[in-house]
Amino acid sequence: MKVLLLDAFTTQIVSCTTSQSSILAKEVYLVSRLDSATTNPPEHSNASSTSLKNTGHMKAICFLRPTEINAGLLVKELTRPRFSEYHIYFSGILSSGLLRLIAESDEHDLVKQVHEFYADYLPINEDLISLNCRNTIAMTVSAGTAWARDHSHLYQRNLQGLEAILLSLKRQPTAIRYQGSSALAQQMARDVHERIVSDQLFHFRNKSCVLLVLDRVDDPVTPLLSQWTYQAMVHELLGLNNNRVMLKGAPNVGKDLEEVVLSSTEDEFFRKNRFSNFGELGEAIQSLLKDYQSKTKTANASNLNTIEDMQNFMDKFPELRSQSHNVSKHVAIMGELARLVEVCCLMDVSQFEQELACADDQSIHLRELMDKLASPHVKIPDKLRLGLLFALRYEHSSNLHRVKSEMKKGGVSDDLIDLMDTILKYAGSRVRGPGLYGVGTKDIMSKMTKSFMTSVQGVENVYAQHHPVLIDTLQAIQKGKLKQESHPFIMGRGTADDVPSEVIVFMAGGVTYEEAAKVSEFNRNNIGKMRVILSGSTIHNSTSFLEELKGLP
Repeated sequence: MKVLLLDAFTTQIVSCTTSQSSILAKEVYLVSRLDSATTNPPEHSNASSTSLKNTGHMKAICFLRPTEINAGLLVKELTRPRFSEYHIYFSGILSSGLLRLIAESDEHDLVKQVHEFYADYLPINEDLISLNCRNTIAMTVSAGTAWARDHSHLYQRNLQGLEAILLSLKRQPTAIRYQGSSALAQQMARDVHERIVSDQLFHFRNKSCVLLVLDRVDDPVTPLLSQWTYQAMVHELLGLNNNRVMLKGAPNVGKDLEEVVLSSTEDEFFRKNRFSNFGELGEAIQSLLKDYQSKTKTANASNLNTIEDMQNFMDKFPELRSQSHNVSKHVAIMGELARLVEVCCLMDVSQFEQELACADDQSIHLRELMDKLASPHVKIPDKLRLGLLFALRYEHSSNLHRVKSEMKKGGVSDDLIDLMDTILKYAGSRVRGPGLYGVGTKDIMSKMTKSFMTSVQGVENVYAQHHPVLIDTLQAIQKGKLKQESHPFIMGRGTADDVPSEVIVFMAGGVTYEEAAKVSEFNRNNIGKMRVILSGSTIHNSTSFLEELKGLP
């Protein structure tokens, strides 16, 4: 019998990647936190912390981050051991000093093995990784300044996470590039390069692989936009954290659906439809419901005439019960999304957001913005986002003072209006790189072609006109046209025509599900040519992005 001991972050990793039934199948009968003496038991635990009193016959598997705090907790555990054996796995590189400390504390010789199992991150999709590390925008802003040391712990966490990503994928980059407008991206690229050169751990044989270190500052627009694909929409409107969605308080939602799991590994419907748009999703859920209804009809208890019918019914019953919960879950989520779209007038708001993000027509945009700010149907958070998008597009306009005044009349509080100045200080044209509104990345002809295609393709695309800066950058790499002036090399300078087979992107300050959906689409369209893995400090929606902006000086 085994017990699994975790820390706060590895609890999230396990919760995000496996189910309780899968853990039980491995003869792990108890999951607890190593610091359970001072905290509540985690989600996966099927027993309270008092269950750890009579466990001398059990073997402990410890999966922990390689931190001083965890080493201290292990020392305390080994001094007064509760289990017969300890098998210790660290999610990243363990320093020799901490290893020595643990070894010296093992007076009873109970530690049977110590391994580095590189998994210091949350795998969200096949090509999306998050460190689930918040408040990193302040870290990116402080880089190269006197108060960078206030965020040194966050920087180290991001650096360790990026190292774990490379080690778990067994990748040694043949080139490292960084965003030239970001001091933090440069520092992180240099530090990763130094670690690769100095540590034999990173010496793998692989095809051409580029590590691209970016900073959220180059694209402040994407996190502010409404989303229309399933995974992104759920995160924007309901919140998707560690694969969990809270529906508590939503109308017509039963108690068993107040908290539900959306996992691409456990839920086939979600895996297939996570990048579907709102219209496609409605059709997919209708098909799911019809499929379930047809199965329940054939398995109806009134049709049980023979012993064989009864046996078949009992064989199918667990599957039907599981499918019933899955159907109810997606119907409940879809219903709540549809309600919020209607209540918040999101279709109207989102169309204007796309116009602000993709087109340049100040007089028309100002007139429409004034209408939206005066409208009682547009919610306060949406008025704020529209004001910020206008400010980013027309930051040198003399109309910004008028916009602030109308935002106040529309019910936006003073502290939220101040975010207009904050976002321009954080990511205005003098701070960010040149690619946000097409300047510096495309020629005039390509801009005109894109504008023409958007207009002729019609209304069905008005909610999906926007392309994140990240996609333009990846397309430039694929064509061998990403300029060294905007994205310098730390190592591996090649010719402009060199196209890597793989690009690992790390975005300090966080990524978005819109970028993840676009990367997934890029990968599907370029199978066998160039694959992209997107990773970042966290996954933002507009709420989390604005909360981090509020923390800036």
